Amino acid sequence: MSREKVRQLRISLVFVLYLAGVALGVMSLGAELIGLDLTPGFGMVQMLQLLLGITSLTLATFVLLRNARGPDVPRSLQADVGVRLAATGLVFVYVAGLSDLIGIGTHVEPAFERPFVGPLQLGGIGLGLISILAGMLLYHTSRGKREASSMDFLTDNVQ
Repeated sequence: MSREKVRQLRISLVFVLYLAGVALGVMSLGAELIGLDLTPGFGMVQMLQLLLGITSLTLATFVLLRNARGPDVPRSLQADVGVRLAATGLVFVYVAGLSDLIGIGTHVEPAFERPFVGPLQLGGIGLGLISILAGMLLYHTSRGKREASSMDFLTDNVQ
């Protein structure tokens, strides 16, 4: 395939992933408003939809950032750290979101009939999202077509 064909395929993939991520996020966060809530409160199906939406948006953003870098640009160590930091944040979001289901949350059976999204889970999801955004920022600011990394200010005074 030609480079232009691959580029167009990536743009189409980004579009589909963004649409899927936004649709899943809206369906999960607005389930009560649009009449799709099966149980009172924020249930596990809604949490799974939200997590899949976050995953889809994260993948779409990284494909978009990779597409903007150019085909022949090598990845730097900073870019690799950014990808790994975002992946770790995504794992953290899943663990925090599904903590009651996997048995490490604060509302686990038999004391609680059903999982409950509490402030600790929301805090964990928030920390995971911050980690994802930090990873994206590291990836985006890494050496692209520049000859030096944007993090050179850390080593400028080192002799």
